[in-house]
Amino acid sequence: MAEHESLEFGKADFVLLDSVSLEEFMANLKLRFEKGRIYSYIGEVVVSVNPYRAMNIYGRDTIEQYKGRELYERPPHLFAIADAAYKAMKRRNKDTCIVISGESGAGKTEASKYIMQYIAAITNPIILGDPIGGHINNYLLEKVGCLVKGAPDAQLRSLHIQRDPTAYTYIKVGGQIKSSINDSADFKAVTDAMKVIGFTTEEIQTVYKILATILHLGNMKFGSDGDVTLIENSKLVSVLGDLLSTKDEKVEKALLYRTVATGRDVIDKQHTHQEASYGRDALAKAIYERLFCWIVGRINDIIEVKNYDARVHGKNTVIGVLDIYGFEIFQNNSFEQFCINYCNEKLQQLFIQLVLKQEQEEYQREGIPWKHIDYFNNQIIVDLVEQQHKGIFAVLDEACMNVGKVTDEMFLQALNGKLAKHAHYTSRKLSPTDKNLEFDRDFRIRHYAGDVAYSVVGFIDKNKDTLFQDFKRLLYNSSNSVLKAMWPEGKLSITEVTKRPLTAATLFKNSMISLVENLASKEPYYVRCIKPNDVKSPLLFEHERCKHQVEYLGLLENVRVRRAGFANRQTYPRFLQRYKMISEFTWPNHDLPSDKEAVKRLLQGCGFEHDVAYGKTKVFIRTPRTIFSLEEQRAEMVKRIVLFLQKVWRGTLARMRYRRMRAALIIIRAYRRYKVKSYIREVNRRFKNVRGMKDHGKHVKWPTPPKVLRKFEEALRNIYNRWWAWTLIKDLSPEEIVQIRAKVATLECLKGQRADLGLQKAWEGNYLKKDSPGTASSFTLVSSDLQRKDKFMRVLFSCNVRKINRFNKAEDRALLITDRHLYKMDPVKQYKPMKSIPLYNVTGVSISPGKDQLVVFHTKDNRDLIVCLQGMVPAGDSRIGELVGTLFSHFKSEKRKLQVNIVSPIHCSMNGRKCTVIVETKINQSQPDFTKSRSGYILSVPGN
Repeated sequence: MAEHESLEFGKADFVLLDSVSLEEFMANLKLRFEKGRIYSYIGEVVVSVNPYRAMNIYGRDTIEQYKGRELYERPPHLFAIADAAYKAMKRRNKDTCIVISGESGAGKTEASKYIMQYIAAITNPIILGDPIGGHINNYLLEKVGCLVKGAPDAQLRSLHIQRDPTAYTYIKVGGQIKSSINDSADFKAVTDAMKVIGFTTEEIQTVYKILATILHLGNMKFGSDGDVTLIENSKLVSVLGDLLSTKDEKVEKALLYRTVATGRDVIDKQHTHQEASYGRDALAKAIYERLFCWIVGRINDIIEVKNYDARVHGKNTVIGVLDIYGFEIFQNNSFEQFCINYCNEKLQQLFIQLVLKQEQEEYQREGIPWKHIDYFNNQIIVDLVEQQHKGIFAVLDEACMNVGKVTDEMFLQALNGKLAKHAHYTSRKLSPTDKNLEFDRDFRIRHYAGDVAYSVVGFIDKNKDTLFQDFKRLLYNSSNSVLKAMWPEGKLSITEVTKRPLTAATLFKNSMISLVENLASKEPYYVRCIKPNDVKSPLLFEHERCKHQVEYLGLLENVRVRRAGFANRQTYPRFLQRYKMISEFTWPNHDLPSDKEAVKRLLQGCGFEHDVAYGKTKVFIRTPRTIFSLEEQRAEMVKRIVLFLQKVWRGTLARMRYRRMRAALIIIRAYRRYKVKSYIREVNRRFKNVRGMKDHGKHVKWPTPPKVLRKFEEALRNIYNRWWAWTLIKDLSPEEIVQIRAKVATLECLKGQRADLGLQKAWEGNYLKKDSPGTASSFTLVSSDLQRKDKFMRVLFSCNVRKINRFNKAEDRALLITDRHLYKMDPVKQYKPMKSIPLYNVTGVSISPGKDQLVVFHTKDNRDLIVCLQGMVPAGDSRIGELVGTLFSHFKSEKRKLQVNIVSPIHCSMNGRKCTVIVETKINQSQPDFTKSRSGYILSVPGN
């Protein structure tokens, strides 16, 4: 049984239909086609419906899915039947054959291509016993078909061929002509294939010349001028002479005359119009047949095994692939349809016999009682056609051998006389009331696939060998060596007497007998191809069209035979492997004496013991319902098993992840400890003797820390820097320490924002004594009085300044900053204090980012002091860094905050009035000075 598919796709195996009827069969076939399931089974027979579209089901992945699997393990597919045939050959050393049948357009050739593709893909030429060669047997000949649309323009011109297929009688009579998807690509593929297999350029060109000759012959028309027969389109004679590499007059003579030898005399007998037409058609068919056989022979020469040795190549087993046309019932059925339908009767008889034989043999092998199966035995129809002396072929051959004028009507009369009482034969003479048959023209045969009426018109001529010796001599005498080799009998002289050739019917019958004998000696597998519509649509399923094919392919009869006994059978291990999860006694493994006992226990538990039989190696299941019930229970259990496996697997994955993470964590921790220890040891090694170094280790390069110790390294560097700084300042005086702290404060406030910080020089703080030595005594006296009065401890900074007051007046003043107050003094009046601002009232200072000496002191009462340091000695000295650092360090020591701003312009407040101070450079300016502006003040400083 095929792998269980959802019921939305129908039944994958027609044996499992609820009831065996044509309606049920057709409904299931249509459903599967519409759902894209083009393959179905009837037991071990594949039913294939042509999809008329490319399908992605033939790739390497699909091949691997079917390799070595049983038929029922995967959905229906050509690959499954190909694998079964290959396994039968490999495992049991049996010759096998895959018979592919169906009408033209049903996909037979594509099916055979995919089967051979699969066999080629799964075999390995290195392994003994796999394909070492091949052989093609040509039993039956299909209808002529020529490719005219894909050839290049230049080649068509050389063959005198038009690109329009409808211009040629032989290939347009079949109805509408459809091109393939890419005619040019197909034509090139054919040519390339011939080159690859070993055809020479001359041989390939001859093939196309012969095909062109056939097309031109079909267009040749004959007329009459009195008693003389003429060729109406005489231009074609020269075309045929060119293609056949012979003289035009010889072509014309062969078409219009027949050379007859009477004793020593040789005469030319002119054809009648009808004889010329039959001769033309016979020539076309014979040329095509010879071409076909020649191509097959050339391929066989290349692929056959040379110097076969059983010791080297192993037992000579084969897989045959037979692509054969199917039953035909047309509006007008003639000799060709009669032969084809006889062929299908013969193959159907063999098919049913072999299927029954296989069934019976399997039952006997397994010890299951065999019951007789009723089926339609078409041996009576086969005998009607081929029986000696009484069969239709015998009557036809007898009519052809009679001397004198024998007509088709006389042949029909002979049939009526010999077959009048046959149950499967009738004619209008035997059934006068049957108006579907014409008098003296039609007879009807009741085939297994249905009744077919045949017209006897042309039977006699088609059965005779109407290919006159003149044509054989014409082709043998061609200057084309390839064409000449195809006609060796043309070398006979005109007067040589030859044996009467066999008739077409006899040749066909002998070919069929040979084919059936060949098939009967092999283990057969079958592919039945169905054509869903006549317009090559991938969507259209024509019910009547398909029903007709189902009937003549005998598919329903096949289902009945297959279901007559047991619908399904499987080996015990395979059955257990598929269904063991259903029973607690068999899941996950059983402990019973054998697989057979385990299967019995499983089926008893499900209540199916009355619907099965137990063979030696297989269990036989009678009805499809049991299979479906088993599949439903299996599908339900598989869901639960999958959930359980997912749970277990997820737990396993989680534990594996945990163990990996834990191991990784242990490794990481160990590695981190190693890296930390290595880093600490390296730091200790490099800084071990820094106390004795001149620069106390300042030149030592720090090792690169691991990522985890980067913050630790920062802390360690800070500790080192603090130690290094301590070693530098531990021997300094208190005054020097104060100055160091002030410089550090300057760096903290101004680093990166002003360039002239003055850190490299010593900071004196009280600069008024140095800058103005002439008035130093007055300043000393005043500062002493202020110290007694305001109780300050030390002077932080003093300097001459230029200031601007609230009246917009700029004046020279002296600035004294102590640890308690900020004093503004008048140097002209013996440094008389003009204003005193307590330091706790100062909130911040603002300076510009330039090199000027502008300072703005901000106060809580919004009475900011705007000054510019001046009068420095030496000139150009910058004291802004010292002023800011000293104030900031002092505020910090008193745990107060001083806001330091480095901006331009500077925003300030003069007695509550908001204003801005900007700095401008003037070239002619000798000293810095303030001027009034619209928004505040401008400090003009000297330019370079």
